[in-house]
Amino acid sequence: MTKLVSLVVPFHNEASGAKAFFERVAAVISSLPEYRFEIIAINDGSRDATLQELLAAHKIYGNVHVVDFSRNFGKEAALTAGLDRASGDAVIPIDSDLQHPPELIAEMLAKWRDGAEVVLARRNDRLTDGKLQKLSANFFYRIHNRISDIDIPPDVGDFRLMDKAVVTSLRQLPENRRFMKGLFAWVGFRTVTVHYDVAPRTQGMSSFNLWKLWNFALEGITSFSTAPLRIWTYVGACASFLALLYAFIIIIKTLVFGADMPGYASLMVAVLFFGGVQLIGIGVLGEYIGRIYSEVKHRPVYIVREEHARDPL
Repeated sequence: MTKLVSLVVPFHNEASGAKAFFERVAAVISSLPEYRFEIIAINDGSRDATLQELLAAHKIYGNVHVVDFSRNFGKEAALTAGLDRASGDAVIPIDSDLQHPPELIAEMLAKWRDGAEVVLARRNDRLTDGKLQKLSANFFYRIHNRISDIDIPPDVGDFRLMDKAVVTSLRQLPENRRFMKGLFAWVGFRTVTVHYDVAPRTQGMSSFNLWKLWNFALEGITSFSTAPLRIWTYVGACASFLALLYAFIIIIKTLVFGADMPGYASLMVAVLFFGGVQLIGIGVLGEYIGRIYSEVKHRPVYIVREEHARDPL
């Protein structure tokens, strides 16, 4: 039987570029007649005319499955919704802004035919990113891979091909707070890599800013590592050792030289320092408690307002 390939495409305020995306993907699909394709387009609470564009594509093309969220749940939830609905023998998450070139799909499918279960798409460079984005991305990958048991390959996003067995394993993961890059790496399977050049955005603007990127990195670190908790155990031990050492020095000085005049400066420095250490430690602990609080409520990852399904081609 002809293999079915599912494309999972999150959309958030991408009305200006949706038509160009579907036209370019349609051209790629027509060049691969040996496969059948379905496109699962998730409208993640867009505030522009994205839903109308998706419904128009749903009418024009016979293989566009539209999922409309009740509000903006985020890209991780949109990817989860797409994976839940993907019925393909291979599944490819891809961005709708065309920075992920659809033409790479043919090469990914070739690697899959050769036996790879996961085909990663790694960008050749970060010329389209600003200096701060480049530094923060490099810093995140280094820190995460050093303190976590799971290595996330650098310069690899959500654009990848996954065999049906990989997607089945991902569906078994129960967490609500989902860091998809980490989950993709956690399940493993035979993996190869292809490379591509990132094209600049021609329409719209990225919804990620520095604050969102920081929270995204924090989510990734706390999802797959307890090292921040262990670090503060060592910080507390070092602080206690220094405090005992300082107390020993004060006792010796008092016994040898007599009592010094009380000094408020050193007292305030000690109080502020240890108070700051305690507050930071409580903050790190709070991040993990917050994750526990979110998970035990068992709220759904996303809510669908309406859905428009079509048969794959």
